[in-house]
Amino acid sequence: MKKSVPVSHPTKPTPGFVGTPVESASAFIDEKIKQLGDWRGKMLAQVRAIIHAADPEIVEERKWVRATSPGTPVFSHGGIVCTGETYKNHVKITFAKGAALQDPSGLFNSSLEGNVRRAIDIHEGDKVDEAALKDLIRAAVALNLNHPNESKGWTRRGPRAGKSKPKPRPRARAPGSRPSLGR
Repeated sequence: MKKSVPVSHPTKPTPGFVGTPVESASAFIDEKIKQLGDWRGKMLAQVRAIIHAADPEIVEERKWVRATSPGTPVFSHGGIVCTGETYKNHVKITFAKGAALQDPSGLFNSSLEGNVRRAIDIHEGDKVDEAALKDLIRAAVALNLNHPNESKGWTRRGPRAGKSKPKPRPRARAPGSRPSLGR
């Protein structure tokens, strides 16, 4: 059974999000672009168009909705390809499996120390290398489709599979008591 993507209640606006309530991820992204109304909205719209041009089968989603956040635009195909986040001074495109992607054009300029994700921070006045971004999108989709479970099975502490249970600790003895002989 496919999980539904959480969206705003159709009659109640999401706190912290000015605008009309939305019922689809695409409408949410449209509203976000409209609400920004500055270079960040234009840049998010441009990146969105590049993503769809690179892969027409991209699905727009809205994830991580909270009381304090209206959610994050997510672009998926066989898994999350990237997110499109807007901040005060930049637009961030985060690739979920970016560390596994080749970036010969050097677009990745943020989250470079991580083991999984990579990001592109775009500041006002920056030009986007459309061809290089399309290549990254296509590579991320190919990675998702060829290795759909690559990032599953790992936690921040290491692999889940084959992890042995911790050994039981010996029981503490009362001071002055003798060790049990197991009888």
